[in-house]
Order: sequence, then C-alpha cells, then structure tokens
Amino acid sequence: MSGGSLGIRSASYGSLEKQQQNGVLPIQAPSATARTKPFKLFKEKESLVHWVCKFAGRQNIGMLILFLISAAVFVRVLHVGKGEDQENDDGPGSLPLNNSVTPLLNEVQSVGIENRVSLPIDAEGTEVRVMPPPPPSHFLGYTLPSGHPCNSFSLPPPPADKKRSGPRPCPVCYIPTEEAIALMPKVPSFSPVVKSLTYIYEENLNKETEFGGSDFGGYPTLRQRDDSYDIRESMDVHCGFVKGSKPGHRTGFDIDDNDLLAMEQCHGVVVASAIFGAFDVIQQPKNISEYSKQTVCFFMFADEETEADLKANGGLDETKKIGVWRIVVVHNLPYTDGRRNGKIPKLLTHRLFPNARFSLWIDGKLELVFDPYQILERFLWRKNATFAISKHYKRFDVFAEAEANKAAGKYDNASIDFQIDFYKKEGLTPYSESKLPITSDVPEGCVIIREHIPISNLFTCLWFNEVDRFTSRDQISFSTVRDKIAAKTNWTVYMFLDCERRNFVVQQYHKEVLARLAQNAPPVINPPPPPVFV
Repeated sequence: MSGGSLGIRSASYGSLEKQQQNGVLPIQAPSATARTKPFKLFKEKESLVHWVCKFAGRQNIGMLILFLISAAVFVRVLHVGKGEDQENDDGPGSLPLNNSVTPLLNEVQSVGIENRVSLPIDAEGTEVRVMPPPPPSHFLGYTLPSGHPCNSFSLPPPPADKKRSGPRPCPVCYIPTEEAIALMPKVPSFSPVVKSLTYIYEENLNKETEFGGSDFGGYPTLRQRDDSYDIRESMDVHCGFVKGSKPGHRTGFDIDDNDLLAMEQCHGVVVASAIFGAFDVIQQPKNISEYSKQTVCFFMFADEETEADLKANGGLDETKKIGVWRIVVVHNLPYTDGRRNGKIPKLLTHRLFPNARFSLWIDGKLELVFDPYQILERFLWRKNATFAISKHYKRFDVFAEAEANKAAGKYDNASIDFQIDFYKKEGLTPYSESKLPITSDVPEGCVIIREHIPISNLFTCLWFNEVDRFTSRDQISFSTVRDKIAAKTNWTVYMFLDCERRNFVVQQYHKEVLARLAQNAPPVINPPPPPVFV
C-alpha cells in the first residue's frame, strides 16, 4: 500500500516518516461525494443507535460503546501499520535501511583498508545522513588492499656469496611513513583473560625463598611463581621495583625526578635503549621523519660511568640531549652483573613509561635506520600482534642455545645447567615440528617491539622474574614463559626473521672492538638492502 492510498501526499518516504515521528498525520479533506445527503445518513445512524440501546439496555450501553471504540482503534492501527510495512518493502520511494559502506578502520582513508561494516541511516526528507558507527573498544586489525604490493611481496633467495656465510639483512616491504602514521590504532588491542595488573610492593622483604631473587625483584617463592602463571582477569605479580613509592624512586635503578616526570609525559611511542659501563658508542637514528622527531620519545639510559664518558667525549651537557636521544642517568644499580641491569629497561619498559602505548627497544650497539612508525606498522599493526621479536638467525632450540652460551663463556656453566634442568623437570623439550606453528624457541633479543597492554606487560614481568631468579641469558627463559602463558590464553608472540630485523637496525661494534680495530683498518659496515616501498 502506498502513501497515496492513505490519502497522504508526500514527496518522499523521509517526509512521511518525519510526520509520523512527530505524531501528526495530515487529515484528508472530505470529497464532494461525501457531502451529499448528510441528513439521511444522520437519520440512519440515529435509528441504529436507538435499536442498539433498546436491545442492550441502559446498564450495558456504556460498556458496549467502549468495546466498539476499542475495536475501531485496533483495526485502524493494524490497517495503518500494514500499509507502512508494505510501503517500506515495496514502495517505489522506499530507501534501504542497511546500507553497506567501506569506511577505513580508525578513520584512515589514505590506504584502502578492507573493513566493511553496516551503518544506521537517518533519513530526513530527501537528504540521507549516514550516521557513523560507535568507535570500537579494541583495535581489530586491518588488511591492505588486494592489489597492494606488500601483499604479493616475497623474500628473494639469499645471495650466493660464499665469502659471507653469516647473518645478513633481507628486504622488507614497508609502507610510506605518512600512511603508517595514519594507521596507528586509536584504541588498544584486546588483552585475552588478563585485564588488570597490580605490581607487588614490599618495604620489608622476606628473603626466605628456595633460591634466586633480589632486593630489586623481590624474593618470590616457587609457589608464588606458579601462581603467577595461573592467568586470571586481575593479578598481583612481582615485576621489579618492589621497594619505593614508584619505579625509579628509591627502588634501585634510581632516576632523577625531572627525568621521571619526562618519562611519565610520554603518551605515545617510546624508543628506548641503554649503555652501561661505557661499553658502546651512542648511535643516532637515521631516516626519522620530522613528525617522529616531534612525537616519539627517544630515551637512552646510562650509568654514572657512561655519563662521565659522554661528558668527556660525547658532548653531554645540561640539556641532557645528544642528537634525538634524551640521556637518563641511572643511580644505585641493583645488580653487579651489567647484563642483568640492562634487562630492566629492556623488559620493564612499561613500568618506566607508564603512559606510553607502544615501545621499541634496541640494544645500545644498534643503529636505527627506519622510522619507528614504519616498524610498528609492519611488525605489529599489520600483523594484529601486540609483541614482536626476531628469531635467532641460527639456533631455534633452547638446549642448543644453552650449550652455545656455555661455549662462549656468557655465564657460569653450572648456573646454565641448573636452569635447563629445572625447565626440563617442568616439561621443556627440544624443539621439533610438533610445536608448529611455533617456528623457534630462541629469540634474538636485541630488538623488542610491543604494545603496552595487560597481557604483554604480564609476559615481560614474568620473563624478567626468570632473569632475576636464574641467569641473565634471557634467550634461555623466553620460550618457557611464552608457552606457559599460551597454555592459558590464546595469546602468543609474533616471531619474525632475523634478516628482517637486520633490515631496520644496523649492528655496530662495541667500543673495545672499535679501539682494537682502530690500530689497523676501520671496520666495514655493510648497509641494509633497500626497502620495498609502495
């Protein structure tokens, strides 16, 4: 039934809808036919009423009239509603109520991200107004358009250079920096199971534990360790800095108040690194966009020995800046082992930068040669991952990694054997194809790319606790922590190729190696291969 059959003249479906929403329907004017013989019609109605009153009696006439009025209203409503339904379905002026459009996730339209959703439509007159959907509560990922070059990109075969048998970089397909910036998620990713973490604070430490632990990390018992792997929605965990009012303030690994304030004011992306013992030369990032220089926080942690070396040779002054890096001097280091001290900013970045959303950790000997937003887009956002780390270029089995550490004298052999035996009793087995789709149990830990959400924060807390309890060789404990968390959640770590890691960071020599080489010829640093851009 069309609007005309109801005696309504409307230019569009939208105007009719508006009138009905206002509670007003236009009244049809009586026709000429309806005005003929009014007296006769009135007399017929009068005689009908008289007959009904006579038949029903005076006592029941009120109820009868009320019943007739109710029946008439019901029939009228049913009649109009049926007409409206037919008009919506079949009317020539009807509009679809569920249009499909293709907005880009997080309002990004410079790259054709496929993410079709249905939007409600509010129609007023002939003008159709598309109402935006409510913002998603979590980042849902995206896919590049079907014809995008990065979708069909594949690694070329390694160059047949017999003189170079060691690790080398390989090409990586990035998108331009401007598009990577536009694709930065506006909401956090979903954190499976765990929603909130409370970090344990203890002023008076109980040092009675089975083995391991420190004043900085606390002395969690093995029972507390087991409880920390029982993943729940709300958890209390050891995560370093167990003493003091907040991380960096009378906790060990102490930081000046003005530096702590600057770290708390970092709300977006942080690039962090560290040099302790004046062991490395500060490397300035290259190919960094002006936008990244203004919005990304670059922090380099250094001990007092490195501070003195930088003041003497690196130009460190009261500005605390060297190039893009802000130098943060750390006092009261909690460990005598420099490698273990370095694990604090590496694994506990979320505690040092409580308001940052994303972080990129690079070891002090590495030179960053690509924009941080490009790296985050390629290894996190495009993969819909929240934690990314490269695989070791050669070893993928923890037992082989432990033997390599022993052979290289990286740590006390007895401590390494004790740690491996402990993990074997918990079920650690050599890597095999049965672990697929996991392709490696050994990371190359000099670069970590992560989003600071509860599940990834829990992972690095528990990983640090293993480093605090056992040896400082984090490659040995990585897979144990990863697999224990994966057993209780659907979360895991994205592990990419080490040659891809070598594409965006160039490894330089330690300072002592440079000093030895300076007596002969300067070292040859092979630049990474050119990236693939759209």
